[in-house]
Amino acid sequence: MEAAKKIEPGSVTSARYWRLDRRPEVEIEDGCLSMQTMPIAPLAEGQVLMRAIYLSLDATNRLWMEDIEGMYMPPVALGTPMLGFLLAEVMDSRNPGFKPGQLAMGLGFWSDYMVTDGAGWTALDRPAGIPLPLAFGVLAIAGPTAWFGLLDVGRPKPGQTVVVSAAAGAAGSCAAQIARLKGCRVIGIAGGAEKCAWLKNEAGLDAVIDYKAENVEQALRRLAPEGIHVLYENVGGDILDASLTHMAQNGTVVVCGLISTYNGGIGAAGPKMFHNVIMKRLRIEGFVVLDYFARYAEAWAELIPWLQQGQLKFRLDIAEGLDHAVDALRSMYHSGNSGKLMVRIGAEP
Repeated sequence: MEAAKKIEPGSVTSARYWRLDRRPEVEIEDGCLSMQTMPIAPLAEGQVLMRAIYLSLDATNRLWMEDIEGMYMPPVALGTPMLGFLLAEVMDSRNPGFKPGQLAMGLGFWSDYMVTDGAGWTALDRPAGIPLPLAFGVLAIAGPTAWFGLLDVGRPKPGQTVVVSAAAGAAGSCAAQIARLKGCRVIGIAGGAEKCAWLKNEAGLDAVIDYKAENVEQALRRLAPEGIHVLYENVGGDILDASLTHMAQNGTVVVCGLISTYNGGIGAAGPKMFHNVIMKRLRIEGFVVLDYFARYAEAWAELIPWLQQGQLKFRLDIAEGLDHAVDALRSMYHSGNSGKLMVRIGAEP
């Protein structure tokens, strides 16, 4: 990709960004977000000017647009920029923690430029031998989500059966492969022959269930006759029910996401097989990767070597240009992406 042209400090006077104008009712309808322009003022003491390179699109973005009681973070306020995780280049800085020319990643705006005080951002050194979009795609959200969710929350043991729903997604594919690398027998659930073939042939899963072509509950009965020891759940709904039906005694359910409920389904009835929590003495625990931000280095210590050695396979689905961010995010809730969904906003330095 063409390298970024050098931009002199003070020459950036405005930024384009997506603004949240209306909360979604079901889908992210037209009119919920609009493209706007805001001025960029000279930096005050402690501030940093970032130039966005890649924007991570994540299932939870849809929840941030709603005003949901008890959310783990405040919703995006109406009339303000939409939030997301970004990889950016430091263009100018009056903050000792950031130097011009550095790469940084953190929670920012769906914008081509932004000013921040640096809170929630961390400098990122380019890992040797890993392309920049791959490094960001894995190390920012998907990899730590999978690593902490599976190992810190799920705690599987070698030889146990681990089931991952939405296994072809960004976090799901990482979690499934981490379980395999840790010596577990791994069953992935995904939709469509192409995704399932990739999980089997490239990611090396022991078995894959295509929920679009077969009955998940019956397939799990066949493939996990001794039960599921650890379930890494990303979907909810009928997929979750099928897995709860076949949990092993004293099994663990790691709730990473419930994407089937995100388009207007929050508050829907819970799983029909919830009584198995008692019958099978299950441990169920949800988690949010933001809680682990200070511990990211622990995950990176394994994720980076796995990427460098080709032991962790990862697919990127990159939309080109900030203008396409909304349409790209919409596609996620209809299984329209194959791998980690990102938007390339600016050129790599």
